[in-house]
Amino acid sequence: MEMTTDGGHETWMEQAFREAEKALAKGEVPVGAVVVYEGRVIGRGHNLVETLQDPTAHAEMLALTAAANALASWRLNDAVLYVTLEPCPMCMGAVLLARVARLVYGARDARYGACGSIVDLAACKELNTGIDIVGGVMAARSSSLLRDFFAARRTRAAPGPESDVQHPAPERCESG
Repeated sequence: MEMTTDGGHETWMEQAFREAEKALAKGEVPVGAVVVYEGRVIGRGHNLVETLQDPTAHAEMLALTAAANALASWRLNDAVLYVTLEPCPMCMGAVLLARVARLVYGARDARYGACGSIVDLAACKELNTGIDIVGGVMAARSSSLLRDFFAARRTRAAPGPESDVQHPAPERCESG
């Protein structure tokens, strides 16, 4: 995996950030993605997990679906996916299955990253992917956006001094 901070990918990553801002405006985790093919965006997506109550409604999944619809083919050969955050295993699996030629992402994901942070699905020789991965493009901006989002969420979720709500202890699960 190549780590870069050069300007070669920034134009397209800006488009992904516009999608992330749409997610943020909806109260979603601010991740955005675009699929570029032959010099134009053919698929866009931003997280809609909460909005749709769908665990698969990640930015990458929605952008890949839109791109497949645009090309009338699930094979996205020669396409480049730009995403503001390192894909999770589900999304990386979809990227590999779609045969995307290159993945460019911003920040690493220390919890679910599937491009080397936790697992590296592209490195699995049995998958025979041949995908080119470029990480770290505009990573500081992506990290800051995510950090600010989660800090604000924690602040809103923190009970105030007037809160005396008692939460019951979780019940134990007993196996049969």
